[in-house]
Amino acid sequence: MIGRLNHVAIAVPDLAAAAAQYRDTLGARVGAPRDEPDHGVTVVFIDLPNTRIELLTPLGTDSPIAGFLEKSPAGGIHHVCYEVEDILAARDRLKAAGARVLGSGEPKIGAHGKPVLFLHPKDFNGCLVELEQA
Repeated sequence: MIGRLNHVAIAVPDLAAAAAQYRDTLGARVGAPRDEPDHGVTVVFIDLPNTRIELLTPLGTDSPIAGFLEKSPAGGIHHVCYEVEDILAARDRLKAAGARVLGSGEPKIGAHGKPVLFLHPKDFNGCLVELEQA
């Protein structure tokens, strides 16, 4: 059901510093920051030959990333994102298998302009999983 790894998301307390580290120290191609108000984050994507890294920082105090950074002030891996062909079919199959879909269970539009869903980390070995329709 899951396809290719779309990205690994890393929560960071200082988006500009983290982006500069990837650009200047690692020589990566770093995109411009983008606010994603529906998800409460500002993101920067780093393009790699085989996938992407998504740097996340809170957009406002209600951001889920703010809570993550309270527990892990230095930041850390927040989630992994896998592509699926049909997000609704994937959701229904996962729910039937007992996986918990976060939020309302309805896809939202993600940072790439495509439908996304998040799956509860307790159902996936402690890892928050994002599904993105390819």
